[in-house]
Amino acid sequence: MNIILRIILISFLLPSSLIAQTTYFPNINSWEQKDPEFFKIDKTKLNEAVKFAEGNEYTGSRDLRIAILDGFKKEPFHEITGPTKKRGGPAGVILKDGYIIAQWGDPQRVDMTFSVTKSFLSTTALLALDSGIIANVDDPLKNYVWDSNFEGEHNSKITWKHLLQQNSDWSGELWGGLDWADRPPSEGNLDEWKNRKLNSPGTVFEYNDVRVNLLAYSLLQVWRKPLPQVLKEKIMDPIGASSTWRWFGSDNAWVDLDGLKMQSVTGGGHSGGGMFINTLDMARFGLLLESNGKWNEDPLISEKSIKKAIQPSTPNSNYGFMWWLNKPGNRHWKGLSEDIFYAAGFGGNFIVIDQAKNLVIVTRWLAPSQIESFINKVYNSL
Repeated sequence: MNIILRIILISFLLPSSLIAQTTYFPNINSWEQKDPEFFKIDKTKLNEAVKFAEGNEYTGSRDLRIAILDGFKKEPFHEITGPTKKRGGPAGVILKDGYIIAQWGDPQRVDMTFSVTKSFLSTTALLALDSGIIANVDDPLKNYVWDSNFEGEHNSKITWKHLLQQNSDWSGELWGGLDWADRPPSEGNLDEWKNRKLNSPGTVFEYNDVRVNLLAYSLLQVWRKPLPQVLKEKIMDPIGASSTWRWFGSDNAWVDLDGLKMQSVTGGGHSGGGMFINTLDMARFGLLLESNGKWNEDPLISEKSIKKAIQPSTPNSNYGFMWWLNKPGNRHWKGLSEDIFYAAGFGGNFIVIDQAKNLVIVTRWLAPSQIESFINKVYNSL
């Protein structure tokens, strides 16, 4: 039998789940769109999901300087120390097999993306791991960064993994930010919180931007060049991202390294700064992760490192290396695959990735309380 006919016959006989899906990768100047019905997706239901996202906008001020100060007003000494930008309205894009099947708002508008930045920061750590700059995520930071940040009985035990999983309980001050002043408990005595007994690294999850910024500072020390430059050369340029994204740090976060002055970036916009990026560039980044680090078969991040990044941490089943995981726990989206992982930021910025379905969903300025409902509506259309 003709070899081509054999291949065709086998493809009909094999279950569809065993046939590899082909992912389309957009070039730098264009992105092909397909009608949802091409993938047997219910177009009416998908449009309903889009309308839901458009109709449930984050209610904070569009002047993000005001929204930040209001959102973190309970924190002592909190102030804006980096750039901010007034935001646009709800926007988003949905990819199936790499093709755009839905988009709304202005996907080319550059906006702050807050803690979605953490997943970009995590990626620079994975790149360091792949290149051998970091030998092992279980190595203590004191082996790589010799300054006072990792001295003492507690801080000297902290590893790369602890910082990536946000369970280090690092104690100190960085760029004027006090670890204990970042997201303190809503109730209780602040002095008791300030002087509390520290938890052993790796045992307690605590979302804390000062410690995230410490990770960024530490990665700057090992890369020995600004992290935006690392990300641009190794990720954003190869995936065809636009020239409009920017990654900022605090105004006072400058270090002298190898005779050059370099800015240490932030992992979010808690006090301004972080990643300023458009929706389509976020989608390109999501597509890279959805395809296990490959872009047109070019391995930019190793699949091994990505798998490490989306493993649940011991103290928080919903958190990996700065990626949220849809596992049973406090952040579990019911009725949806437990293999979904996503980046999430203040104000309702999300990059949602489902490798099994070759699906990437980016939504911006969606009321955070409505994300589970929105994602369920998208999946109801599949």
